[in-house]
Amino acid sequence: MTTFLFILGIIMFVALVVIHELGHAIAARRNGVVVEEFGIGFPPTAWGKKLKNGVLFTINWLPLGGFVKLKGESDDARGKGAYGAASMWAKSKILLAGVVMNWATAIVIFTILALTGIPKILDNQFTIASDTIDMRDKVTAQAIGKDSPAERAGLKENDVIVSIAGTAIDSPEQLRTLTKQNAGKTVPFVYVHAGATKESKVTLNAANDKNGQLGVAPFAREFYRSTWSAPIVGVGLTVQLSALTVNGLGTALYNLGSGLVQKISPQAEVRQAGDAALTSAGSSVAGPVGIVNLLMQVANAMGLAGVLFIIAIISLTLAVMNVLPIPALDGGRLFVTLLFRAMKKPLRKETEEKIHATGFMVLMALFVLITVLDVTKLTGAK
Repeated sequence: MTTFLFILGIIMFVALVVIHELGHAIAARRNGVVVEEFGIGFPPTAWGKKLKNGVLFTINWLPLGGFVKLKGESDDARGKGAYGAASMWAKSKILLAGVVMNWATAIVIFTILALTGIPKILDNQFTIASDTIDMRDKVTAQAIGKDSPAERAGLKENDVIVSIAGTAIDSPEQLRTLTKQNAGKTVPFVYVHAGATKESKVTLNAANDKNGQLGVAPFAREFYRSTWSAPIVGVGLTVQLSALTVNGLGTALYNLGSGLVQKISPQAEVRQAGDAALTSAGSSVAGPVGIVNLLMQVANAMGLAGVLFIIAIISLTLAVMNVLPIPALDGGRLFVTLLFRAMKKPLRKETEEKIHATGFMVLMALFVLITVLDVTKLTGAK
């Protein structure tokens, strides 16, 4: 089941990019711009067919998303149906349509989850209090310390913790409190392994460690469920998490910049500052490797609801990233076009290509950096 959810998550991740490009294609056609090709994946082409509306639909060998090719994509292109010949208002709608589609996708997913049970990940997560049911799964062992009291008692990962010291366990917080209160004592311990109830005695550690006196990291999925307010929750949570995404991106860039921009003194000091900056930034962002790992973990821990939740977050993150004025991205293309309009200078094809090619190279460098950080985190390398 976990493997199925993981594969489903990857397919949905690719679908987010296709949905984004579909937004561009729809907006272009509605504004009189010719869509020459709509592709799923990136070339080389595996299969293609000319549709009745004249669009070449292709399926390509590199399954990393999708693309749309418009007629006359440079700002100075002219001729009937060319993107460059469209009005500034039409260009703005075409460029931002993908962003709107990603935000809309996040809203739809969050709305569906609000109706069925949306994971709680924030203490102040947006809900409508009068229409919210707070639900929590049974407490399970997410991780077990080596040679810990829990391991000696026979507890395995994902086992359900029923009771300790004669008290039924309802939450991870309650388990931590009870084990702390009974530190150093031998107490009854009940848990469920592979559907069978196990009873034993466990001697808790007198001193606390990172997994408490029992030596286990407890976990319980907590959900909110709504009825009539589900669409409101969908919109509100999208806005809330989009704001947090902007803040997170700003923090990551600040951490990276503040660590790298240091007084150049001894080489070791500069290297240390750089390592600190990369570590700080790496904890705030993730690339494809990190996303794949995250989907695998979430599929294992939280099931379909967790995978859908992560996909919705990725969708709104794509929207936030693409609305920023970064060359090569949608927001950057719009920003450059408006900037040249404000300066009353023509935006030549060669100039436009140089600007966005530079932006693309910077993005690729960040892509490589983030991928290295993801792999480092996965392998535990220092």
